[in-house]
Amino acid sequence: MADAQERIGEIVKNSDVVLFMKGTPLFPQCGFSSKAVAILDHIGVEFATVDVLQDMDVRQGIKTYSEWPTIPQLYVKGEFVGGSDIMMEMFEAGELHEMIAQANIPTTN
Repeated sequence: MADAQERIGEIVKNSDVVLFMKGTPLFPQCGFSSKAVAILDHIGVEFATVDVLQDMDVRQGIKTYSEWPTIPQLYVKGEFVGGSDIMMEMFEAGELHEMIAQANIPTTN
């Protein structure tokens, strides 16, 4: 598990925006992951993804890393943001776009 924690830490540290999700952006494997991808696509931000279904150590390790029990999980500039419900609330309030802008991450919208 320590190896998974190190890998997760490196991914989070090296990606401006990263989404740990079930499946891929083109083929999400759950509705919550699909919603998270749609939100990020709507904002127009480039983001990395990690398919937790491909690595059970990462699937469990991300829950420990963030102390958050569910997937998907969004990180912006190394900071844990939340899951799809929190993303939706922040998106609807304009807070997610603002967070990304304040982090100087370019968007197409």
